[in-house]
Amino acid sequence: MPGSLGHLTNRFFDVLLAKRLTTAERATLETWLTEDLAGIFFAQPDYDQRHGYEAGVTVLGAGLGEDAVVAAVMHDTGKRHSGLGIAGRVVASLLIKLDLGLTRRMKLYRDHGITAAAELAGYGAPSLAIDYALHHHGSRPPTISAETWAILTEADRANAGYLKKPGISS
Repeated sequence: MPGSLGHLTNRFFDVLLAKRLTTAERATLETWLTEDLAGIFFAQPDYDQRHGYEAGVTVLGAGLGEDAVVAAVMHDTGKRHSGLGIAGRVVASLLIKLDLGLTRRMKLYRDHGITAAAELAGYGAPSLAIDYALHHHGSRPPTISAETWAILTEADRANAGYLKKPGISS
């Protein structure tokens, strides 16, 4: 499940330095999501909300439609079921990378895409959102075009730019 060490390092700093969503950003998300999906989204920690919002903005900027924006925003929502904070996620990611034993909560974190896909299906999310949540750490399924997959994947991997700010080296 985890990406490269560089990706994990960037995500760690994004999580550590993430700012809460503004009122305007929250209002924007509410226009992108149904009430049920918004409930799931806003049940996440602030740093996961920030990541989902930034991914949605990236996908929207690339010109993809509403279903792709929902896919970008909601793909990681299954992580909240693990209850792992920042330190727990770091440990879980390292153990997953090293193929070592995981606790029940770490397995929930590892399998967050499966969890998110099932939950999204139960709330009537677009099929693109369900498929992307299920496969975003694996290979592109035939149900998602190569162009859409590339944009969604780039939106997921892009960091919020905290490492480019003065005083923080990349």
